[in-house]
Amino acid sequence: MADWTTLVTTAELQANLDAAQLAIVDCRFDLRDPQAGRRLFPLGHIAGACYASLDDDLSDLSKVGRGRHPLPDVDQFCLALGRMGITAQHQVVAYDGLDGSIAARLWWMLNLLGHTRVAVLDGGLEGWIRQGGPMATGTPRVRAKIYKARYRPGAVITTAVLAARLASGDTLLVDARAAERFRGEVEPLDPVAGHIPGARNRPFTENLAGGMGFKTALQLRLEYDRLLAGKAPADTILMCGSGVTACHNLLAMTHAGLPGARVYAGSWSEWCNDRSRPVERSLG
Repeated sequence: MADWTTLVTTAELQANLDAAQLAIVDCRFDLRDPQAGRRLFPLGHIAGACYASLDDDLSDLSKVGRGRHPLPDVDQFCLALGRMGITAQHQVVAYDGLDGSIAARLWWMLNLLGHTRVAVLDGGLEGWIRQGGPMATGTPRVRAKIYKARYRPGAVITTAVLAARLASGDTLLVDARAAERFRGEVEPLDPVAGHIPGARNRPFTENLAGGMGFKTALQLRLEYDRLLAGKAPADTILMCGSGVTACHNLLAMTHAGLPGARVYAGSWSEWCNDRSRPVERSLG
């Protein structure tokens, strides 16, 4: 089994389902119904998968003022990985329903630990079912493991770091939310509509090809080269509503051969929590 570090196809995963060091994680989640993924998992999932909840395993909702999906402390995240039976030696494959928007969060978080053998299933569960991938029901028993690691220093952008970088004028800030949310026309989730002044909009859905998975690496490279306009990925900060779909843009950039951007973990939900911070709207 080759190392998969960005995306993996259904065919590649099917050919390696029996690999000893393979861990498959179902990340299905619905912001409108946070328990939906957990309910759906025992009704049908990729054979051999375990389940990870965005709220319970990939966030720490007890942290106040840090956005809607605060990054958990590293020890808490490592405990969650251990409960899933994952070790630092595993090749991890994360999937969600279709677009990879939640699975990319787990991909990013493992990369924060230096765990690079992690990929997102291109096309998600829908693509897997369309291509006849084996399914299972019920909730499997997982043999717990021990996972020990630390987040890479400086890999996560905080509000203070973002404000300083924006003030210096040497940073490209890219917002992955839908265009109407970015412009401030609607805001279904957060108390303030709009965007951080100076940000550029790249909805994460633009990484996808007609709902069937990601665009090719070449197409993504052309599009992100235009967006960066000469900026290095290392000078690029990615954000969204709560630090989830920003990871989708990071995954797309990395798959396109443009690694090095960083994610503003609290994103818009943390930024707008303080009404003294500047907000921009571009209506009409």
